[in-house]
Amino acid sequence: MTLRVLIADDQEMVRAGFRMIIDSQPDMTVVGDAEDGVRAVELARALRPDVCLFDIRMPRMDGLEATRLLAGPGVADPLRVVIVTTFDMDEYVYGALRGGAAGFLLKDSGPALLVEAVRAAAEGAALVSPSITVRLLARLAVPPAASPPGRAAPAERPTERELDVVRLVARGRTNDEIAAELFVSPSTVKTHLSSVQRKLDVRNRVEVAAWAWETGLVRGGA
Repeated sequence: MTLRVLIADDQEMVRAGFRMIIDSQPDMTVVGDAEDGVRAVELARALRPDVCLFDIRMPRMDGLEATRLLAGPGVADPLRVVIVTTFDMDEYVYGALRGGAAGFLLKDSGPALLVEAVRAAAEGAALVSPSITVRLLARLAVPPAASPPGRAAPAERPTERELDVVRLVARGRTNDEIAAELFVSPSTVKTHLSSVQRKLDVRNRVEVAAWAWETGLVRGGA
């Protein structure tokens, strides 16, 4: 299956560079590109790409708002959006992930990580630039006794085996790595993750990881 990718960035050189990287992959193709957020949303809704690559700062509508319209809470059939930007400010990271983004990369992350992020998003996973992940998770970590604001206790708590998977997701492991560590198949890992997402009422593994750190299921050095 060929992954269909949409690119949105206000710089023509960036769009051309991303197109070259994506089209060089045997299983990917760029189906369209946009120079502003409004056009990005229009194209995304018309073309229904497998993955969208959005910059944050664009004319007419920024990438965060475009992401919220296409993948945010309440969207019936959300698309998969990866934010690729030069700005790693925390408010942008939180805004993107809470708006439904399936990943957050810096533009200097390199071609390999960009391709990996596209594949992860297409598979329902998520990838965040390593430098951002360390800072993000450290800030999410709270004492176990604390009650994170706005985070309600799940109606149905994950099983112990599911929590094992959650801990490894929160440590940034891929499905294959989790499967190897727990001596199960990757499909079993996916089944556990689907169950966890349903129980926690979250949309992706980034939110699963956030729940693990916010509730103290994992902690720095743990």
